[in-house]
Amino acid sequence: MMFKKVLTVCLGCLMLVQCNTLRTDCEALAAREAEIAQEEVGDYYIGRRYYIPYTRFWGYLRRPGQSWRTAKLVIMDESVCRQPDRGIEPPLSNPVFGTDQNVEYIIRGKYTGEEAYEPNTDTAMPIFRLTGYEVRNREPGFLFVPSERYSEGAITIRPKAMPTPEQCASCR
Repeated sequence: MMFKKVLTVCLGCLMLVQCNTLRTDCEALAAREAEIAQEEVGDYYIGRRYYIPYTRFWGYLRRPGQSWRTAKLVIMDESVCRQPDRGIEPPLSNPVFGTDQNVEYIIRGKYTGEEAYEPNTDTAMPIFRLTGYEVRNREPGFLFVPSERYSEGAITIRPKAMPTPEQCASCR
């Protein structure tokens, strides 16, 4: 009987903590979605570098005014322009990668309509032919969910899903 009461209290506390985290995430997401809605529409993309060691994708791209929910993880075609933060690569000594993790860029170019296979994630991804870029924000904050934590030690190409409006409404 006592065990049942303790278990009920523990589950209640867990739900309260989860709901508080969800509420905080939803408030931050709503504020960011309002900012995104104010972006100037144009022939460019917003890019967020998402670096994971030993992978060949560059990061996420979305159209201005569109949510990060619509973003695509891409592999960059550098036949016209080298991608941001192109560092020293093996076999040269002291290779450098990903020093621009989570930097936000204005990206110019277009999707080629082709996909490339990324072997370390066992995933086919769209190819984006880069023609130019500029840094938009060096510290833009969270990518998908504020409570999510980046780990360079894990290949996480599908970050925790952004909560739906229904999920956000359930914790108000």
